[in-house]
Amino acid sequence: MRGSAPDMADPNQLFDDTSAHAGSPAVGYRGQETPGMGFQAQALLTEPMSNFAVAYGSSLASQGKELVDKNLDRFIPISKLKYYFAVDTVYVGKKLGLLVFPYMHQNWEVRYQQDTPVAPRFDINAPDLYIPAMAFITYILVAGLALGTQNRFSPEILGIQASSALVWLIIEVLVTLLSLYLVTVNTDLTTIDLIAFSGYKYVGMIVGVVSGLLFGRTGYYLVLLWCCIAIVVFMIRSLRLKILSEAAAQGVLVRGAKNQLRTYLTMAIAAAQPVFMYWLTYHLVR
Repeated sequence: MRGSAPDMADPNQLFDDTSAHAGSPAVGYRGQETPGMGFQAQALLTEPMSNFAVAYGSSLASQGKELVDKNLDRFIPISKLKYYFAVDTVYVGKKLGLLVFPYMHQNWEVRYQQDTPVAPRFDINAPDLYIPAMAFITYILVAGLALGTQNRFSPEILGIQASSALVWLIIEVLVTLLSLYLVTVNTDLTTIDLIAFSGYKYVGMIVGVVSGLLFGRTGYYLVLLWCCIAIVVFMIRSLRLKILSEAAAQGVLVRGAKNQLRTYLTMAIAAAQPVFMYWLTYHLVR
């Protein structure tokens, strides 16, 4: 019996079973431990690099923004543009009334505060860009409506209408700047001021076209004639204080060739407004 016990026991089976139960967890633990340690090491290396990349990218973005703002302000004075859009509802209503009926208005001088003109919302005589910009967009929409009522609407025609109006506005401003340079007028008028004054005529153009749509060509001509006279009066009274000499602006009669040229220039700028108003609207009413 003692001799048979060793015979019945299989030493190889006992060794294999013991090694299988004891060795498998160790192998599995080492197999799981190695990837975990590698992931932790990779995370420790990746986090500083990602933080550095984010900080470097933010620094580049801020530097690029400063560079763009500096160069953009050199060509497009953003700070000055904010002044021309500083309007409110009361100013817009009064200015529209002044553009259509300027005959009763007495004081046309722009108010200043510490050598700086006050914002348009505080002075009805100050030029702004809000009304010209909105009037230009509204004019394009009204032109599309007029073309649609006549079965002549197409995106190409509307695009030509918008581009031609913009081109004529640019030409008008450039010719005015050239005339001021040739006449050697020392004025505080800026290019943005000229764009604003040239853009006010779109208000009368809108009123004329809408009247033509409602009352036909007779209504168009009568209302457009009224708006043309109104814009001429508005332009002469607004620009004479800026283009004429300081003595003339104070009401003193000044004689001389230069002052006559300045007077003619003021009247020419004002007289050009009805020409553009008719040229850009007559084909919209039939």
